[in-house]
Amino acid sequence: MSIVRRVLLLAACLAPSFAAAQEAFPARPIQIVNPYPAGGATDLMARALAAGLAPRLGQPVVVVNRDGAAGAIGTASVARAAADGHTLAFVPALVLTVLPVTHPASGLRPDSLRPICQMFSNAQAIAVRGDSPWRSLGDLVAAGRATPGRVTYGTLGVASIPHLAILQWTAAAGLDLAHVPYRGDAAVLTEVLAGRIDLGAIVLGSASGRTDIRLLAVFDTARNPAFPDVPTAIEEGFDVAPTSFGGLMAPAGTPDDRIALLEVACAEVAATEGYRAAARRALQPEAFHTGAEAFARRLQADAALKAEQLRSIRLD
Repeated sequence: MSIVRRVLLLAACLAPSFAAAQEAFPARPIQIVNPYPAGGATDLMARALAAGLAPRLGQPVVVVNRDGAAGAIGTASVARAAADGHTLAFVPALVLTVLPVTHPASGLRPDSLRPICQMFSNAQAIAVRGDSPWRSLGDLVAAGRATPGRVTYGTLGVASIPHLAILQWTAAAGLDLAHVPYRGDAAVLTEVLAGRIDLGAIVLGSASGRTDIRLLAVFDTARNPAFPDVPTAIEEGFDVAPTSFGGLMAPAGTPDDRIALLEVACAEVAATEGYRAAARRALQPEAFHTGAEAFARRLQADAALKAEQLRSIRLD
């Protein structure tokens, strides 16, 4: 018997009225909105989660891709949905910590959604051409200090997580680099390989399987098993580890008992080999899952950091 079913059975024994409320949820299929296109690492993780939740909740769980406006369109649709637990969002933290500032017309606020469980954590990395003379983060730092404002780097957009990661690192390193925004990691790496920009700040997963680039460092607290020879920025002497993390969230106002039930189900799915296999394919670290309370604390800390960073950059 699954953990979720045991929770429901215990509730039925201890409190009939509480059990009745629990048994009414879920009353119909659950929809998980991914506010980004199908096929990416976030989509892979969302679908693995849905597959694991369905048998534990006793209802179909369907992933719907509703992309646009850097994730604001799909996220806002969940924020406006009925707060009954049947419409959820599988999203990175930035939808609550960045989009309220960069896309104010979306109506999103830091409290638009309730965290249920953190289910992924994506590291960022610094990539150069495979034949670049820079073989370490130290080489890049030396070049940046020798020619302030001349070294160029690309990211998937202004105020994107890779962009904010580089800003945090350059502040620690005392560097002045020139930013060139693009529409995605693929475009960034194309420009790096063409020699039109010096380096790219990318999501680590975008480097998977590539032999034409060299990673100088990963922004994380530990090396990623998929790239055991690539040091972290911390190992290179810079105490920064900005990552993109996220997971399952519900509309604000969703009842506590439904959040708790979903949280337990998430924990059970996160421990399965099916979900862990998806996590490995998406280059996830071992500690990709936390419960609602830890997820909320991390969101709060990230919101404070992002607010400070966003005040220092032009968003137009």
